[in-house]
Amino acid sequence: MANVTSPKWQHTVAEKRRLRDDAIQKYSDRRGPHRSGVKGVLTDPTGIDQVDHILQAISSGTVTAAKLCDAYIGSLTEIFFDDASKRAEELDEFFEEHGRLVGPLHGVPMTLKDQFDVQGYDSTLGYVGRAFKPASKDCVIVALLRQMGAVIIAKSNLPQSIMWCETDNPLWGLTTHPRNPDFTPGGSTGGEGTLLNLHGSVIGWGTDIGGSIRIPSHMLGLFGLKPSSTRLPYHDVSVSTEGQEHVPSVIGPMARNVASLVSVTKAVIDAAPWNLDPKCSPVPWRSEMFAEVQSRPLVIAVMRDDGVVRPHPPISRVLEDVATKLGNAGHEIITWTPGSLHQECIDIMDQYYTADGGEDIKRDVLAGGEPFIPHVEALVNKGKAISVYSYWQLNKQKLAAQKRFLDLWNSTKSPTSGKQIDILLTPVMPHSAVPHRKCKWVGYTKVFNFVDYPAVVIPAGAVSKDIDSTSAVEIASYQPRNQLDEWNWGNFDLDSMDGMPIGVQLVARRLEEEKVLGAAQVIDTLLRGVNTP
Repeated sequence: MANVTSPKWQHTVAEKRRLRDDAIQKYSDRRGPHRSGVKGVLTDPTGIDQVDHILQAISSGTVTAAKLCDAYIGSLTEIFFDDASKRAEELDEFFEEHGRLVGPLHGVPMTLKDQFDVQGYDSTLGYVGRAFKPASKDCVIVALLRQMGAVIIAKSNLPQSIMWCETDNPLWGLTTHPRNPDFTPGGSTGGEGTLLNLHGSVIGWGTDIGGSIRIPSHMLGLFGLKPSSTRLPYHDVSVSTEGQEHVPSVIGPMARNVASLVSVTKAVIDAAPWNLDPKCSPVPWRSEMFAEVQSRPLVIAVMRDDGVVRPHPPISRVLEDVATKLGNAGHEIITWTPGSLHQECIDIMDQYYTADGGEDIKRDVLAGGEPFIPHVEALVNKGKAISVYSYWQLNKQKLAAQKRFLDLWNSTKSPTSGKQIDILLTPVMPHSAVPHRKCKWVGYTKVFNFVDYPAVVIPAGAVSKDIDSTSAVEIASYQPRNQLDEWNWGNFDLDSMDGMPIGVQLVARRLEEEKVLGAAQVIDTLLRGVNTP
């Protein structure tokens, strides 16, 4: 507990954490072992790990929404358990009275990154100054999820300002990797990723402006979707640098299986979110696109290296293993070589991050009187604010680079069939999980925010001390191409990284979420049929 001589912001932190801890303790005392008065009800409902299976279990009476909610509450950190329990009981009463489910997400436990507005609760964004300022209403996505029967049980940690691939802030502290507390779970949706890895939720909702859903999914062995902007509703989701439109942040789901990603994405799109969010595109769920991509051999371009930072040997090995399995299964595999285009896109994107001279982030940090996390301080001091005219010129450069990327996609065709590529297969990061404060190059993810293409991450393997030991010679002789590349290879430590998950990234063209999810289902089914380290 902070003492009377401590800065005011520390008193805010102490009180906020006390309320969280008291709420957890209340439910820990109440729960005890899972009990059930219903014949055939599971003693551990968290074993039901897929959205569709949860609906079947509730419909059949194998589990109740209240028991499922109670089971997941035991693994969480940020709290609105009372509301969740009440809602779960209401769902059970509805089912008992009407004999049907409220909607396509009836009873499914979900958690939210701490920027989704929930009426009566804070959306802190990791800022002390936003504590004890509860939202006046639910954001659109939360309202829709509730309407469809989802049970929202908690929020989770994120970095101060959101803008980093680490999860740390003065208010809630540092989130660590479940396999090794010295390692990061990634960010900025690192709290959600950690909860899902620990079976603290079924669906986690995050945001992504440069890899924030995909990076934790990769580092924690999860599935995550970054849609194109405007496909899922962002309205009233609190966000750092709100008002910037140059590279929109997007919301997306994370889960432990691809089927749950599909179920929840379809459910939200089927709820016609464009009637509630003026920026949401009125594009219904296209079942034919989702089915068609699963009905034939795919043409898949593989990007093994973005030309800036070369991946660690385990990352390359897993990517090549996936490409080989796809080729053996009859899919056409071709090479994607971006040349300098990815670097050009990133150079433009980085100028946007400091277009306001860091003013937005500085205001939030100063409002609470808290210290800057080092990487946030480095970001806000990186550049000066630019003029409106300079901003317009930057937008022109962005559009020109997006057009070059589109032209490259259109011109990349199978030399055998002449068909255009369906999806792009790439690394997610040039490394697996790394020690805290060592995450730096996110070019493999944020380039797809820049061009606004949807992307899915699926687990594909892991670092293996036995298999990857032969890479020692390669590491010793490798000549880095730039400072970032040198930094990346300097971080490679096979002993400490052994066993860390590795994902791959699948990318489709803009607003083709059904296609990339369908392809993810095809590839995940193939990978699960073969043992991969």
